[in-house]
Amino acid sequence: MWGMRMLVVDDEPEMADLLARGLRSEGHEVVVAHDGIAAMGELDRSEVELVVMDVGLPGMSGFELCRRVKERDAAIAVVLLTARDAVDDRVRGLDSGADDYLTKPFAFAELAARVRAVRRRDALAVPTRLEIGSVVMDLPRHRVHVGGREVRLSRTEFDVLRVFAMSAGQTVTRQHLMAEVWDTDTHLDPNVVDQYVSYLRRKLAAAGAGARITTQRGVGFALQVRPDAED
Repeated sequence: MWGMRMLVVDDEPEMADLLARGLRSEGHEVVVAHDGIAAMGELDRSEVELVVMDVGLPGMSGFELCRRVKERDAAIAVVLLTARDAVDDRVRGLDSGADDYLTKPFAFAELAARVRAVRRRDALAVPTRLEIGSVVMDLPRHRVHVGGREVRLSRTEFDVLRVFAMSAGQTVTRQHLMAEVWDTDTHLDPNVVDQYVSYLRRKLAAAGAGARITTQRGVGFALQVRPDAED
């Protein structure tokens, strides 16, 4: 299981160092901050996937920092650490958006287990939004925006684009598209797939999308993003 990019926030340097070293030994990449302001700065500089933070931080409490982290990016997981064991503190931590809550003192093995559990939940979660270059897909509402402007797609066009987006940069075979979109990989004319790919190409190009669908001869298609479209 691959490591994650993590941020440890604790105002006690020895504790922060201990946590960072333990998490690095688990294969994670870890940066450290000692207060909320420094933590927000690290979030600006790093693509953090999970934050382990102490509640009792100077200036900005862990509860407030957790809320700000989630406002910035709800996909960032947060594990709160605290010496408090009152029920209302645990509730407040979870209400602030924390994914888990660990009371000091604790064994590092327990923290490592909580981190693995958070990762498993994330892996099983169904995404609600996909971004490929300037293309943003709202999956529950079946809407697509390019540069903030909505692109009108039929339900089938949307489903084809979703399959491409889930495997952006990778080749998707016609058989896979037929199975995912039409629930069959045999009882459908493959030309129908090509027709819908053609529809999508025209609509993405007309919208000025940086993403385009390329043909992999004899295999299938791939959704590619121009390097300059990711800026």
